[in-house]
Amino acid sequence: MDKLQKMISEKSVVIFSKNSCCMSHTIKTLFIDFGVNPTIYELDEINRGKEIEQALAHLGCSPTVPVVFIGGQLVGGANQVMSLHLNRSLVPMLKRAGALWL
Repeated sequence: MDKLQKMISEKSVVIFSKNSCCMSHTIKTLFIDFGVNPTIYELDEINRGKEIEQALAHLGCSPTVPVVFIGGQLVGGANQVMSLHLNRSLVPMLKRAGALWL
């Protein structure tokens, strides 16, 4: 889906989320606490949210929220993000993408 690719490529950190998802809240909070200003798309609030969610599923995202892209690359969901954080790989990745300067 061209719209999804455009959404992903325009910002250094993009999070697809739902307000009703507690793991989405956790991931958004993690990035904000780092000082990152992610672009967040709440799929349960935006137009064509279901269509975007289907496109994420076609990319192999399961579950479809939360899903994180850094530097235009799919990182994955909450498990992948937390694994990167725990093995200290997330901050360097954010720095390389220009999303974090410290």
